[in-house]
Parts: sequence; structure tokens; C-alpha cells
Amino acid sequence: MSISVADSPDACKSLGAFYTPPDVAETLVRWVVRSPTDHLLDPSCGDGRFLAAHSNVVGVDRDPHAVATVAEQVRHATVVAADFFEWANSTRVKFDCAAGNPPFIRYQRFRGETRKQALKMCSERGATFSGLTSSWAPFLVVAASLLKRGGRIAFVVPAEIGHAPYARPLLEYLMDHFRSIRVVAVRDKVFPNLSEDVWFLYAEGYGESCGGIGFSRLESFRTSASPPRARDIVSRSAWEEWNGRLRPYLVSDQVREMYRKLAGRTGSTRLGEIAKVGIGYVTGANSFFHVRPSEASRLEIPQEFLVPTVRKSSFLPQGSVTQSTIDGWIEDDEPVLLLRIPPNRDLPKAVREYLDSDEARQAQLAYKCRMRTPWYTVPDVRIPDAFLSYMSGLGPSLVANTTTCVCTNSVHAVHLTNGLSAEELVQRWRHPLVSLSCELEGHPLGGGMLKIEPREAANVVIPAVGIRLSAHQRTLIDEGIGTMRRWRHYA
Repeated sequence: MSISVADSPDACKSLGAFYTPPDVAETLVRWVVRSPTDHLLDPSCGDGRFLAAHSNVVGVDRDPHAVATVAEQVRHATVVAADFFEWANSTRVKFDCAAGNPPFIRYQRFRGETRKQALKMCSERGATFSGLTSSWAPFLVVAASLLKRGGRIAFVVPAEIGHAPYARPLLEYLMDHFRSIRVVAVRDKVFPNLSEDVWFLYAEGYGESCGGIGFSRLESFRTSASPPRARDIVSRSAWEEWNGRLRPYLVSDQVREMYRKLAGRTGSTRLGEIAKVGIGYVTGANSFFHVRPSEASRLEIPQEFLVPTVRKSSFLPQGSVTQSTIDGWIEDDEPVLLLRIPPNRDLPKAVREYLDSDEARQAQLAYKCRMRTPWYTVPDVRIPDAFLSYMSGLGPSLVANTTTCVCTNSVHAVHLTNGLSAEELVQRWRHPLVSLSCELEGHPLGGGMLKIEPREAANVVIPAVGIRLSAHQRTLIDEGIGTMRRWRHYA
């Protein structure tokens, strides 16, 4: 059956939904349904493609237009226009299976009371998520809780299931409630119009538990009656050793084993053991607080109220930020001078006039500025020992700071804690093992980019001084880096 509620990219974006290719929907339903009488639930039925693949189905969607159209086109289905969490909280129906594509991209309504109710329902079911959780993970927990004993699920999920912090309580819940779990990673795009990747999640035997996750990887999606044979059986303990991440299993066993051995070698450490990595300051109104040297001169703002800053990682040089680096920015008249005004300070006339300007009145309306007292004092401005880029193509750069330069939250601030010099850390950062570690500990952002959050940067392995690699080890490191770059589509 042809379903056509919103096939165009623009229509999909306006609905906050991207509908599943028919062959994907049919494949997941074919596996999850074992009998013509099986009662199937799709908790976010969208255009009804999962519903069209089986005769005994219930679909829920909060978009009334989509529901009306699906009800007309898939006449055998029971389709409900409702918020899924509200509906699930009141229904007494139990299902043999559930399948679908939960909203995880541009699902803008997952906030306020909806989010509060979803997280509460998950907590009552034994899955505790943080307030930063995307909507798809609670969707799966609540959908699974509506199954009969022995029930099954098959869902399209974002590749975030391999690395996101909120994937951990989801997978813990699934291991505690299903006899078998399978995650299938797919490298090629399933949704051509999206930069995000999707994987597939299969689980069966609801009401039991298991000790691990079957993991397999495919270059591209292909229809099949069952998921591919698990390439790895990731035990729960092994999964926990990787901080609840499946993404490292994209590389070979040999690469992971070599990485573990080198990481455990005497003298090797993790970045978080020798430094604190955090985001830089947040002004709330960058165009007001960051001034060009020519503007500062024209306004006659005293130097004591101006601090050089790294606005973005593209400003970072190789090796270290020096006074000559800053001089270059100033010569180019870049807006790299942060207006830093301490609280409870008598201010000179030039600063008072700037704070009374039209630009200042506009800045005060910004959320961050409204929330602090005084509004013009930017908090958390500290001079780091080094800067770390957190979005990159080849990999993050670590740059020593030999000046009084600070940084915005577009760059990570690294503060050393054990006496190691920034210059030595930069030297050790250039080791090939660090590049592999950044790939394994970071995550893809889309468009081929690698992103590394502070918590991920803390896990990056810093090899021992003078560590030498055998030809075989170097080959494995290159293999691992190449594999991870291919999976994040870095050309």
C-alpha cells in the first residue's frame, strides 16, 4: 500500500517527522510479528507505514492531520490521535509486539508537562533518565512496558544509541526486561535527507532478562526476515567498561584489545586524571561583550577591562597560543577582546557609557543576562592551561596557553591538575593512540564531524612518555582510525 501523508522534506520538517522507507518498515514488522493474530503497536505511527504492514494494529500519533489521513488509507488499523505518554498512562491494552520509528529528530513538543510525564513513567518502570534525554528513549521504555510477557519490539533508533548518555539507562532497562537484545549498526544513510545516522534495535522475550547485547554492523540496510547474526556478543560487564557505549564495537576485536593494552600500560593515563576539561564562559550576548580593538580604542575602554579570548577553534594555532598569536588577532581587528567587568566596582566613564548604550539595552534582554546580577558581569572567566577544540574533521586539537587568554564555550578549557606542563601534554597529544582514543571516546556530529564533550575528553587516553609502537600496533591504530572515520562519513 502507498502511504503519502508527508513525503517531501519540507513537509516532514514542518511536522517534526521523517517517515520510514517502506522496505524498512516491512522488514521490522516481518520480524516482530510471528502470527496473523499478533496485536502490534506503533507508538508514533506518522504516515502509517508500519500499520500498513500488518492486519491487527494500533497506531498512536499526536498529529491529528496524520491520524485522519492514516485512518482513511489504512482502514484495518485502529489509529488514535493523542500524546503517546498520556495514552499509554491510561490504556489497559497489552500487545504482543511493538515496532516503529519513534520521534527523535526535531520532535519539538517533548518538553514541559509531556517531558515531565514521560520521565516519571519511565522512572516508575525502572528507567531513570536525565532531563536532557531525547524523546525516543522514553518512547521505547513506555512502549515496551505495554507488551505481554514474551513480547517483542523492533525499532528504528538514532545512532546515538551507541554513545549518548541517555542510551545507557535505556539499554539497562532492556537488558533487565528482555531475554535477547540485538543492535544493528548501519553505515549508509537510511534517511537520505538527514545528516543523522540510524541503527536498528530488536528485542524479544519481554518479562525475562539477559546479560548482554548482540551487536552487528552493516554497510547498508537490506531487507531480511531476521536481523543479521550478531558479530559481537557484548556482555554487560564489557559494555560497562566502555562506559555504556556500543560505538567502540564498530572496530575489530584486535583494535579494541590493542587499545586496552596500550591504555593500561604503566605511565599511560586518561586526560581526566591529569586535567579538568570544561566549557568556556557564556556571555549571553556575544556581539556586545566581544569588542574589536578599534572599537575598544574608539570607546576609550581601559585595558584593565579587556581580556583576549579565543572565540572559536578556528582561531587556534598549532602548538600554543602566544602573545604573537594575540597580536595577530589585534592587527586583524578581530572581535577578540572580552569586556570583563567585575561586580561591585567603580566604573570609569567610558565603561558606564557603553553600559548605557542601545547595544547594552538590547543585550540586557538576552536570557543569560537577565538571569544574573549584575547583568554585565560574565561569570566563569578563567585562564586555562590549554584549549581543546571539540568539533573537528580529522580530530580535536590541543593547544597550550602561554598567555592570559580565556575562551568562550565554543572551545573547551583545559586546567591541568597534577603538575604536568601544557607543553608536555601537547607533545603527548600528538601520539597516534590519542587520535584513535578521540574517535572511540568521542561521537559523530553529522557531516563527517567528530564531537568530543568534556566527559568524553576526560576518557581520552594520554600515552606514557616515549611509548613506542610496533609496526603491527601502528597498523591496527590506523585501521581503527580509518574505520571510525568511515562510520562518521569523514571524507
